[in-house]
Amino acid sequence: MNAAVPLESLPVLNISCYLFVAIEAPDALRDTLHERARALDLKGTVLIAEEGINLFLAGPAEAVRAWVDALRADPRFAALAPKESWSDAVPFRKLLVKVKPEIIRMNHPTIRPDQAPRAPALPAATLRRWLDQGHDDDGRPVVTLDTRNAFEVDVGAFDGAIDWRIAKFSEFPAAVQAHRAELAGKTVVSYCTGGIRCEKAALYLEQEARAHGVDARIYQLEGGILKYFEEVGGAHYHGDCFVFDERRAVDPELAASPESVIE
Repeated sequence: MNAAVPLESLPVLNISCYLFVAIEAPDALRDTLHERARALDLKGTVLIAEEGINLFLAGPAEAVRAWVDALRADPRFAALAPKESWSDAVPFRKLLVKVKPEIIRMNHPTIRPDQAPRAPALPAATLRRWLDQGHDDDGRPVVTLDTRNAFEVDVGAFDGAIDWRIAKFSEFPAAVQAHRAELAGKTVVSYCTGGIRCEKAALYLEQEARAHGVDARIYQLEGGILKYFEEVGGAHYHGDCFVFDERRAVDPELAASPESVIE
């Protein structure tokens, strides 16, 4: 791609976002959202569960934003804040709107972000500053903890990130139990692609630290890697970010990165 061409001039807007919020009738919502997206000729995946919504959609900017505006008109979803990127073509082959038991599968029913206060969220600029200085504002060592699957980490990650080589997110609780002592005395910033996994991961980390007397300060990176790229670029990050569409990966400027090798 020609770097001189503004990404916003590309024809396809890609959005990703999630929101943990109680949904009493996910099947009815599925039918409504599917019909709206189909009418606007959008492609992508929308996952709905009793705990919330998680979506990835692409199409002409006007159509994508019209769909989001209609969803935000429902007070339950007024706080939706999609992350945007641009591409030459729609990176999805079809439209899928599904009801699932969880919008991000952890298999740990006591962790319900729609029913609990969020773990502290760290803005991208603060994480960069902490990594620049090598410690948090109280002088504690800062570590980044990657909550993604191993194959995603291999495409790109924060420098020196803790990587427990999990194959799927439902393995994360067991990994915490095996390694929680390693987090003692540290400020731990958990991160993932767009933030959804860390909503659950950070809550679980807090729960485990309290239960076992581990002196660890737990944060989640607000908006994940994609928001970090958007706000501060690729500082302290090496490689690209794996995404679950046909682009396969985006670089720190949020452009498709065909150079990424994904096994």
